[in-house]
Amino acid sequence: MTDKGQMVVVTGGTRGVGAGIARRFLAAGARVVVCARRPPAAPVEVPGNTAEFRPLDVRDAEAAPEFFGAVAADHGGIDVLVNNAGGTPFGLLAETPAARQTKIVQLNLLAPLYTSLAAYEVMRRQETGGVIVMIGSVSGTRPSPGSGAYGAAKAGLENLARTMAVEWAPEVRVNTVVLGLTRTESSHLHYGDEDGIAAVGRTVPLGRLAEPADVGDACVFLASDAARYVSGSSLHLHGGGERPAFLDAASVNH
Repeated sequence: MTDKGQMVVVTGGTRGVGAGIARRFLAAGARVVVCARRPPAAPVEVPGNTAEFRPLDVRDAEAAPEFFGAVAADHGGIDVLVNNAGGTPFGLLAETPAARQTKIVQLNLLAPLYTSLAAYEVMRRQETGGVIVMIGSVSGTRPSPGSGAYGAAKAGLENLARTMAVEWAPEVRVNTVVLGLTRTESSHLHYGDEDGIAAVGRTVPLGRLAEPADVGDACVFLASDAARYVSGSSLHLHGGGERPAFLDAASVNH
């Protein structure tokens, strides 16, 4: 588990996967700041521990240094940054305006760069250094129809994390959690009703979608001393991956 009292920042931590990550750190005894453009509808909390909300548009490169400097000043430093903020609407490449593609890349690749640079300036001056965790996606490891710019950005994010891990060692460890299909409060927008969600889950070797808590546990591990020699790595959290379509199409029984 993470050390009690660690100071953790989770971007996009007010809902969905981000809130799940924040809750697992809270349960481990960490102090957590969640940031987003708007406050959460309800506090992000577990019994006995509540995350602090601070507003931040992660796409604003100039706002990031001020935000992380203020958090560090108020809390005595920053031990962990989880770059979770991201996402994309469905849209085929040829049917999506260039301006929308630009915003998708900015949110999913440039924003984590901005926040990481700002956090690094705090972490590199700390005796204990720090940890940065990127939230990636299997969309960055395979063709991603309907989310091409997102997949390209996530592929770039994984490469960026590896470069940071080399340039910023030994003070800061940087890793990526590569997410597969994950259940959140907006899953119905992608998979339909509960029957649809269950059907999609059955395509995963482990038989279900990931839960936000699963992602949180992976982040807590990577931030802990148990992962002290893990840097520049990608942890694939996809329940065994995706069954190749040709197996179901082939006439041979697999």
